[in-house]
Amino acid sequence: MQRLKKRALRHFLLLTGFAILALILLVALIGPLILDPAGIRPNLALHLLPPQLSGRLGRGVNGIDVATWLVYGARMSLIISILVSTISIIIGTSLGAIAGYFGGWIDAMLMRIVDIILAFPGLLLALYLAAVMPPSIFSLIFALSATGWVAYARLVRARVYEIKNRDFVLAAIALGASSTRVIIKHILPNLMGPVIVQASYGLSVIILAEAGLTFLGLGLPIGTPSWGALLDQGVANLFSSPYLAIFPGICIAISVLGFNFLGDGLRDILDPKSPLKLDRE
Repeated sequence: MQRLKKRALRHFLLLTGFAILALILLVALIGPLILDPAGIRPNLALHLLPPQLSGRLGRGVNGIDVATWLVYGARMSLIISILVSTISIIIGTSLGAIAGYFGGWIDAMLMRIVDIILAFPGLLLALYLAAVMPPSIFSLIFALSATGWVAYARLVRARVYEIKNRDFVLAAIALGASSTRVIIKHILPNLMGPVIVQASYGLSVIILAEAGLTFLGLGLPIGTPSWGALLDQGVANLFSSPYLAIFPGICIAISVLGFNFLGDGLRDILDPKSPLKLDRE
C-alpha cells in the first residue's frame, strides 16, 4: 500500500488529472454559493452583452449570465456523469460477473444482448432514446445509462473468466461457499481496479455525450444551465458573440482532459499488467 501511494504521488498525469477535477468539483460546489442565482434567468436588457474588463464573462441570449451558467453547468455535468456511471457500473458489473462465472447459455444470452447494443453506435442509440422521451434529466440519464453499461459488462466478464479458476476461488467453492458469496466476496473485490479505471474514462465520454445531446436540443430541458446549451447559443451567434462558444468549449475540453489524465494515471497504478515508467531509472 505504501508503495502504491508513493507511485501515485510521483505520477504526473494522475496528479494533474486529480488537480483539474478537484478544481471543477470545487467550482461546482462553492460557485453557486458565491454567484447570484438570478443570473440563470433571462434579462432582456443585457442581451448578448460582451465580457467586461471587471471580470464578468458577458451575457448570453436573452441576457443570461455566462459565468453563472458555466458554474451551474459544471454541477449539472458532474451530477449526470456520476449518476450515469454509477448505474452503468452496477448493471454492467452484475451482468458481466454472472456471465463470466456461470458461462454456458447464460453467458451466451447476455453477450448476445451486449452484441445487439454494440451493433448501434452508442451516441446514435442514446440520441434516439433521448428523442423519443420527453426532455428531462431522468430521460437523459436513462438514455446514457442504456448504452454505458455494456463496456463494464465486457470488461468484467473477461476478468471473471481469468479469476474464477484461481486457487482462492476454487478453495472457497470447495469449502461450500455459494455462488453469490464467491462472486461478491472473492471475485468482485479483485475487479475494482479495472472498473475504476474504466469509470474514469467513461466519465469523460458521458460529459461529451451530455453536452452533445443538449447542444442538439435532445438533452436537458430548455432553460436548464448546461455547457451544451451555452455552446448551442455560441454556434448560433458565432460571429457576433464568439465567447458564448469559447467559454463552454474550454470547460468541456478541460474536464475531458482531466478525466483522461486521471484514467491514464489510475491504469498505471492499479493495473499490474501495465508497465510503470516510474520505476525506470
